[in-house]
Amino acid sequence: MDITKLVVSGRSQAFGDNSVYRGQLSRRLLKSRKKLGIATRNRGKYQRKDEITAEQIKEKPEYVRLLIITSERAWAHAMSMRSAHMADAKGITGRTRSHIISRIEKAAHTAEELVSALSDADESGAKSTDILEAFAYAGMMRGAANFERQSWEKCVKNYAVSYAIYSALKSSSSDADTYKDLLSTIIEPSIQFAAYQLKTPRTVPIHVIARNAFPMNNAFLVNEINERDSTVLGQGEESKKEASPGDVPKTLTWRSREVRIEDAAIALAWKATLAAKAALSAKVASSEPIVPKELASAYDDILAATLDAVDAAKQALDDLRAENVPQTDPRVQSLQITRTAVNYEMISWRIGRNRVLTGAHDGALDDYAELSKRELKRRAKAKEDSKPKEVRMSRKLNKLKERVALYDGALQNLEEARALPGVPADEELTQRLVATENYFTALKALSIARSHALTGSNTNALALLHHAHTLIQSSTKTIASAPNPRPPAPRKTSKSPPPTSPSSSPSSRGRCSATTPSATSTSACATTPKPQFSQDLPLIERLGEWPVQGPIFLDLAWNYIEYPSLDGAADDKKGRRCRQEATSRPGRGDKPATSQKRGWFGFGRS
Repeated sequence: MDITKLVVSGRSQAFGDNSVYRGQLSRRLLKSRKKLGIATRNRGKYQRKDEITAEQIKEKPEYVRLLIITSERAWAHAMSMRSAHMADAKGITGRTRSHIISRIEKAAHTAEELVSALSDADESGAKSTDILEAFAYAGMMRGAANFERQSWEKCVKNYAVSYAIYSALKSSSSDADTYKDLLSTIIEPSIQFAAYQLKTPRTVPIHVIARNAFPMNNAFLVNEINERDSTVLGQGEESKKEASPGDVPKTLTWRSREVRIEDAAIALAWKATLAAKAALSAKVASSEPIVPKELASAYDDILAATLDAVDAAKQALDDLRAENVPQTDPRVQSLQITRTAVNYEMISWRIGRNRVLTGAHDGALDDYAELSKRELKRRAKAKEDSKPKEVRMSRKLNKLKERVALYDGALQNLEEARALPGVPADEELTQRLVATENYFTALKALSIARSHALTGSNTNALALLHHAHTLIQSSTKTIASAPNPRPPAPRKTSKSPPPTSPSSSPSSRGRCSATTPSATSTSACATTPKPQFSQDLPLIERLGEWPVQGPIFLDLAWNYIEYPSLDGAADDKKGRRCRQEATSRPGRGDKPATSQKRGWFGFGRS
């Protein structure tokens, strides 16, 4: 019979305009009556028909559609009047309020008539799912009527029936999105508001409020709900193992500031976030090799949990603003900090997922192979001297293009993080974010430089490498002073923690011997610019130390490099060189110490 789908699809076709929805329902109601042969003749007197029985529904299922359309039209009429008088100075009072309540009462009565007609499954031919949906729809209509009457206790009880049924159907049906939309847009906000009017603490979750208000004396509903999802009413094994209220996090720390979590939805979402982080860390710490794409898919749970926390924080702030709570209120201040913290957490894990997809060392390594689990195991068993297969240039270019897109995504997330409330005023955090932006911009320039080197544009490649070097130089001090200056280890083993937004990052250097721009030979560039990594800092920052691993670069201008560990010797050497040049340069009244020859090879000109 698809009762819920008929209601949701009908409301969505009106695009939220209840007046339009009422007109659509009037036309559908006339067609349904004509189909059943009970339509009133033109200019005829309307005669109220008797209540529809189970035998009529079994013979003609169109009667179910007739009852739903009748109920929905009365509800749409009430909602359209409510919207029209919402802006009145005195609010909705007097005859208008009575008229609205009478329309919703008719909708609730018609929905309850449908429940009574379908309750006997043998006579009506209805399935258990159809009866459950009828109960849920009737509870939602009766809850709306109690909401208008401001009977808050009855409102919670009726909405609790709808909440429990739709929650059970959501977990057992393939059409879960339909039930999820009704729960999130209508039922949960109504329960939350009615519970607030009953002075229920905000720390009590909605599912606990609904569970306590559910009528357990209805054996049919209890059995059917437990058969589909025993955790809804708290009678299953999983719900018995459910964490106690003491296990729900009560505080949240952000930048050395600890705030109290007073909203139950935020606390549950943050608890799910912590659980997802622990599960991801356990998966990364496993001994089995993990493919980057598989590891990136493991981030989905933690991203979903952080998104729920973000939505819950936003909803809590909106509720306080709707209650005209001033910005100076401590609750608003705590929620602002909480919202910034959960948003920053979500952004960090988004960036971490991009870092996983870029490969080892955030894509700075010159590696283009797409490895599978079988390939990882084969490489682990193979000898070190085995040569990898050559990758085609087109595949290399596509891989570099993918990395650039991932770096762009990380940069967009960092820009979003810098715009969060409270972040611009935090100078230290802002500097770290700017340094991280420079890091990803340098990696982006490195990838583009490699693509230019592959296509023979050596000048463009060197220019981009110089740009990347400049960006790294500008952020090296900030990166080095961050709490964790060590870069992520290559994914040979999965023992390292899952990466998030890097508070500090490695810098890469590429060197290439290039000829003049007029050279056309691609062999002028010895190799594609390859990054050289150290375990802590790049080589250019450790010129005063003897390199433990990696090549030693011999530069023709070695005597112009000022080594950090030899600052005094460099200054003496520079001073001696300057004095020698000064003594060899003739002054105004001085004569040259030795005669100088002019011209080529001593053949001067007079």
